[in-house]
Amino acid sequence: MAWELAKRTDVDVDLEPVVVTPTSEALHETPFLYLSGDRGFELPSASGIEALRRFLTFGGFLLIDSAEGSTDGAFDGSMRKLISAIFPSPAKGLEIVPVEHVVYKSFYLLDKPLGRLAIAPAMEGITRDDRLVCCYVANDMAGAWTRDDFGNYDFPCEPGAEKQRELSFRMGVNLAMYALCLDYKSDQVHVPFIMKRRRWKPDE
Repeated sequence: MAWELAKRTDVDVDLEPVVVTPTSEALHETPFLYLSGDRGFELPSASGIEALRRFLTFGGFLLIDSAEGSTDGAFDGSMRKLISAIFPSPAKGLEIVPVEHVVYKSFYLLDKPLGRLAIAPAMEGITRDDRLVCCYVANDMAGAWTRDDFGNYDFPCEPGAEKQRELSFRMGVNLAMYALCLDYKSDQVHVPFIMKRRRWKPDE
């Protein structure tokens, strides 16, 4: 995904991802965190939860990508506990991100978050001060992105094959562009210009 972002945009991308924990000193050196899994996981410590809360409150962005092939599995349950711990009641929890949200048009014009799978028709998110700080996709986006050492994709995309893979890459680019432009507003998106310069759908 980092390579695609560098190829498709002017963003200066470090192609080697940095692994961090919630309490890592390097946590605030990146604006974009990515969390993925296919099984349940333990919550961070209290200090880790507080660090994530501060990270998301003061400009950071978290993409959570489920690879378990289910919308109600163990990873999903752990993820929801994590979000509830970071933003406890009475703060709002995860909500459906409407297709009118700017994240769906920050670079490409899209209407759904696809990945290796297409089992979840919508993306969920956490909004703070009118800014989307966390997005959750249950369609295994990384499963659509990953390649082997020979450049071949590791997994087929179902049911939409290569068209679905391309749309997954486009959603990844949109999420990254939104996360990097913290003052992105809907009125900054010039829809006629985007429609002219970018195809609405990839080639069959």
